[in-house]
Amino acid sequence: MGQLNNRSEKIRNMLVPVIAVLLGFVIGGIIMAAFGFSPLAGYSQMIKTAFLNPQTGAINPRNIGEIFVTAGPLIFTALGFSVANSAGFFNIGLSGQALCGWVASIWVALAMPDAPKIVVLPLAILAGALSGAVAAAIPGVLRALFGTSEVIVTIMMNYILLYTSTHIVNNVMDERLMSNKGVTKMIGENGSLRTNFLTEISNHSRLNMGIFLALIFLVLVYFLMKKTTLGYEIRSVGLNPYASEYAGMSSKRTIIISMVISGFLAGLGGVVQGLGTFQNFFIQGTSLSIGFDGMAVSLLGSGSSVGILLSALLFSVLKLGGQGMQVAGIPSELVDVDIAIIIFFVGISFVIRFALAKFFGPKKEVAVVEEVEANPSDQDEEGGKI
Repeated sequence: MGQLNNRSEKIRNMLVPVIAVLLGFVIGGIIMAAFGFSPLAGYSQMIKTAFLNPQTGAINPRNIGEIFVTAGPLIFTALGFSVANSAGFFNIGLSGQALCGWVASIWVALAMPDAPKIVVLPLAILAGALSGAVAAAIPGVLRALFGTSEVIVTIMMNYILLYTSTHIVNNVMDERLMSNKGVTKMIGENGSLRTNFLTEISNHSRLNMGIFLALIFLVLVYFLMKKTTLGYEIRSVGLNPYASEYAGMSSKRTIIISMVISGFLAGLGGVVQGLGTFQNFFIQGTSLSIGFDGMAVSLLGSGSSVGILLSALLFSVLKLGGQGMQVAGIPSELVDVDIAIIIFFVGISFVIRFALAKFFGPKKEVAVVEEVEANPSDQDEEGGKI
């Protein structure tokens, strides 16, 4: 009976995001049709834009490379949100923390133009990650020691860090590092995540080592959360901080550490954005979209490493392919409507779970057990019940 419960729960966990995505596309198509657009033409053009060459109809390596370029930062911010969420709170400050990573990494790379790559690149990556961690530590300490709302603090921190970055670029950075007002020079090859090999195989896209760095951290975060004592403590505090305290765990220490890890990962998202995607920094008028998109990716992927990877790739395809929907006469903003609907259904996943319970609920499980017991021939090789 317990095995059947676990099996049905796993099935529900896998079906919820799939159903949410399908409902997003279906309702998005209905909205297109309501405004006089063809959903089939729109989605068809989206797929063609994301994967195919418009002239030849063949697979387009450049666009595929750009899909991975977009996915890299999203994976990092999604991982950051997942760690914080496992500890029981929402890190809404991923945008500001990623921005810190972007500014710090570019600053370090520009400040060391003549140093070898083996020195500059690791230092720039580390500086960006640590700056994101420091930015996240502030709301973490306030939450742990004073019980402040991490949602309010991190949202406000986004604005503080946004305008601080503008001040740094306009008034603090050496003028020799600037190309124009509010725009830094391009970093040298010694600080770049791009390589000639990746550029050539992707037909001169912006594909860089950031996606491989993201894949490495998908594995590292999985082992951290599932195979280490710290990961167990983070999950325990997220489930019940009072019981964790009674068991000898320090919920305050765990909250701060989980927030620091979350900011560290978000900072790496900014590093990939800076050293890999844009190769410089320019002042931002609003919070980075990769922060909020990363939250959506994490929610859609249920916080798991595999789910986050697949969700990040899906979002990348939607964003890149959505740009081509204009060819079919459909506003690309409707892609954002699809994403919003998908996240809406993820947010009300309890409704989907309730519906699925009708098919995989306890009554069904009891019926299966009774059927197995009535047919003793349906046993496994070891003689145990299925």
